Amino acid sequence: MKKILLTTFLALSLIGCKSSRIGETRNLQLRYLDNYTIEKDLEINETLVGGLSGIDYHDGTFYMVSDQASNPRFYKADIKLKDEQIDTVLIKEVVKLETSSKGLKHQHLDLEGILFDPESENMILSSEGSVNNDINPMVFTLSEAGTFIDSFAVPDNFLAKSKKKPRDNGTFEGLAHSFDKKGVWVAMELPLKTDGPKPKLFNTKSPVRITYFNKETKKAEKQFPYLLDRISKIPWLYFAVNGVTDLLEYAPDRFLVVERGFASGHGSNGNTVRIYDVDARLGTNTLDRNNLKVTFYNPAKKELVFDLKKIRKHLDQEIIDNIEGITFGPQLPNGNQSIILVSDNNFNTLGPQLNQIILLEFKPKK
Repeated sequence: MKKILLTTFLALSLIGCKSSRIGETRNLQLRYLDNYTIEKDLEINETLVGGLSGIDYHDGTFYMVSDQASNPRFYKADIKLKDEQIDTVLIKEVVKLETSSKGLKHQHLDLEGILFDPESENMILSSEGSVNNDINPMVFTLSEAGTFIDSFAVPDNFLAKSKKKPRDNGTFEGLAHSFDKKGVWVAMELPLKTDGPKPKLFNTKSPVRITYFNKETKKAEKQFPYLLDRISKIPWLYFAVNGVTDLLEYAPDRFLVVERGFASGHGSNGNTVRIYDVDARLGTNTLDRNNLKVTFYNPAKKELVFDLKKIRKHLDQEIIDNIEGITFGPQLPNGNQSIILVSDNNFNTLGPQLNQIILLEFKPKK
């Protein structure tokens, strides 16, 4: 009888462990596979690897951008997978942006997103700028060597001096290829002040704008509103935030959106990271709507697909860190697509943090 009870307990434990690694909606399933921590003191060509706020993958190479405005740069990396695990992470090259060029000379390059464009073989980057210093957010293209090429036309609502009042450190955060590869999606981290409040401990109507830019014309063509969740942890000190950090378009007008919340005073347990399955097909085009507080609109529909708290015990030091980047990676041995998440460790200026890489499996449902 004892053996039967023990066997039953072990079986239930294994089922519980497996289910904690899986999140799903009617459209897709995400399964946690593995995580890896890049050493905090790693230097490549006299630059400290950190502040990794965006990631993209193409043809065996991962591109990771650092948000250190004093030394804007991105890294090329090789993340080797073995079966369903991260085997090694090799940072191969650092590319420093030529900030003396005309297009970048007077910019504050708080870089948050990065894409490799296979058609042009150039890079597309997003920057939050510095609203408090009247420096606009940007989306722009570079050569792989870091030379400025051109920039996208930013809608007036997002400009630093706009009467719609973008929030400092709350502008262009997420950057994703469109499903058809003809454009890019750019997500605001926080609402414009005239659109709504920042999320609070109680429910608020806090819409961020997610905008489609045509790569050929470099102009915004459409936009949809996305409502942020409330802050889920009580901040014991002075600061709390929740916003969009990155996104992927996995089917036409269907997205994975990463929301990252942080509440101060919790030490290494201050982050909340959730991934949502988002349907924007019936979302109102708000590109020409100036004030979402007074204008009726349909937001994109969202459904929670994966909350990283479910896998906390599987992560290094049981820490959910400051996840700011998401990308599709190489195919897994079973033929499903991998997803890679990366964290911004803030160069450990706010306390001990990790250069964290998380591996997920992406499985669409038929």
